[in-house]
Amino acid sequence: MAETKDLLFEIGTEEMPSAPLMNAVKQLSPLMERGLNEAGLAHGPVRVVSSPRRLAVLVDAVATATDEVHEVKRGPAANIAFDADGNPTKAAEGFARKCGMTAAELVQREDTDGRTYVFAERNIPSAPAMPLLSALCERIIAGLEWPNYRSQRWGSTHETFVRPIRWICALLGTEIIPVRYADVTSGNTTRGHRVLGPGEHEVAEPAVYEKVLEAAGVLSEERRREVIAAGIAQVEAERGGAHVDTPKKVLDEVVNLCEWPTVVVGTFDEEFLQVPHEIICESMLSNQRYFPIYDAEGQLTREFVVVANGRPECADTIIDGNERVVRARLYDAKFFYDEDLKVSLEEFRERLASVIFQEKLGTVLQKSERIEALAGEVARAAGCDAVVTADAVRAAHLCKADLVSSAVVEFTSQQGVMGGYYAQAAGETDAVAAAIRDHYRPRFSGDELPEGIAGCIVAVSDKLDTIAGMFAIGEPPDRFQGPLRASPLRYRPAQHPAQPSGMRLRGTRRACACLLRHPGHPVRCH
Repeated sequence: MAETKDLLFEIGTEEMPSAPLMNAVKQLSPLMERGLNEAGLAHGPVRVVSSPRRLAVLVDAVATATDEVHEVKRGPAANIAFDADGNPTKAAEGFARKCGMTAAELVQREDTDGRTYVFAERNIPSAPAMPLLSALCERIIAGLEWPNYRSQRWGSTHETFVRPIRWICALLGTEIIPVRYADVTSGNTTRGHRVLGPGEHEVAEPAVYEKVLEAAGVLSEERRREVIAAGIAQVEAERGGAHVDTPKKVLDEVVNLCEWPTVVVGTFDEEFLQVPHEIICESMLSNQRYFPIYDAEGQLTREFVVVANGRPECADTIIDGNERVVRARLYDAKFFYDEDLKVSLEEFRERLASVIFQEKLGTVLQKSERIEALAGEVARAAGCDAVVTADAVRAAHLCKADLVSSAVVEFTSQQGVMGGYYAQAAGETDAVAAAIRDHYRPRFSGDELPEGIAGCIVAVSDKLDTIAGMFAIGEPPDRFQGPLRASPLRYRPAQHPAQPSGMRLRGTRRACACLLRHPGHPVRCH
C-alpha cells in the first residue's frame, strides 16, 4: 500500500459572479473524484471550498503512487484460439488485440473447470502520483463548464475561464504539484481578502489551508452562511419578533458575493412606506440584494439588512453608502407608482391594443376581452350570484391593464399585484382589486390560490383562454398523455417576445377537448 498525503488544488481568479460560481462548485468534486479513480489513485473524502475569488478542492489521504496491478483475463478455449498447427485463429487475435497484446503473448493453462483456455496476463507497475495529478488538475480547469456565461481570455494565450485566473495553489502534502494553465503556474501560496488580508499567503500543507484563509479574511461558504444567519437572527431578536425577508435565491447569491460577511442594518426615508411594499422590497432585493425587515405584525419597516464585505469597524461608512444607494432606487420606484396613479386603468387597458400577446392570438387587449367574456360564463356555470359575477367580470375587464404601467414594466414580477393597488386607488371594490391581484395564481406548483371566488373565476378564465388558444393555433403541449392533473405539461413558446413562455398548465383531457370545439369563445366544460 502506497503512502498517502492530503491534496489541495485551488484555482484563484478575479471575482466570479454568484451563479457560475455555484455551478462550478457542483462540478468540482465529481471531476476530482472521477479523475482520481480513473488514474488509479486511492483517496479519502473530497470537499470543496469556495469564495468569489477561488475554487478549491481538498482531498484526504491521496496515495502518492498507484498500486502495482497483476491483471489476468480469460479468453476463448485453447482449441478455439489455436488451430491444429498451433497457429492463432481470428478468435485469439481478436482477444489479444482487445487486451492490448499480440496472440504470441497469450498463455495457455487449465482452469478450474478442467478445460484449457488462453489467458492474457500483464503486470502494470506502480506509477508516481505527481505526473497523474498534474495532468488531472489541468484537465479539471479546462473541463469546468460555464452555461449561460461567456468564458474570458487574458494575456496572449487562448485558454479560457469564467474570469481570468491569477494564481494556482496545488499541493500534495508539502510538495507543489506542477500545474500550468494559460500563463499561470502553480505554487504554494494563496491570496486573502482584498482589504482584510491582501497579498500572498503561504500554505505549508493542505491541512492548514482553511486556517490560512481565515487569518487572511476569507471564510468558506459554509462559514459565511453561518455568520450571515447568526447576524440576521440577532437583528430579529433585537427587534422583538421582527422578521428579515431572506428569499433563498437572493441569500445564496449574497453568500457568494462576499468573503468576510458583516451584517449591518440601514434605514430608508419614511415617505417610501407610502409606496406598495412589494415594489419597495423587490427593488431592494433584486437591485441591491438588501433584505427588508418586517415588524412582528408583518408590516414593512424602514430598516433593511445589508451583508457587507469590509471591515466591521467601518460599519457606519458602509451603512451610509448603502443608504444613499437605496434612497435613489426607492425614489425611482416611488416615481413610477406616483406617475401610474395619474393614469386611469381604462386608459392603461386601451394601450394594451399596441401590445402583442401572441402573433396568431392577437393583442393583450383582445385576450382581455376574451377573458371578460369567459369570466361571465364561468361564473354562471359555477352558480355564482349576481354580485360575484359582476365582480369577476369587472376584474376580468381590468386584469391586464397594469401590464403597460411604469411600475410593472420596471418590476415585471409584480404584474397583477400593482393592478390591485391601482384598482383600489380608483375606487373599485375590494373583491375586484383582490381578483386582479390574484388572477395569475397559481404561478407554479405549490403556489397560493386566489383568495376570493371572483379571483378564482378570473384565474380560470385566463388559463382556459391560453389553453384553448394554444390548441387553436397548432401549438399543443410537447406531450399529451393521460390526465394533465397528474402530469403538468410545459408549453412550447411561440416566437414572440410578449408571449408568456414556460407556463405550467393543469386540467383534464376532457376539458381541453371541450375547449378545442370552441377556441377563443365562452364555453361550458361539463
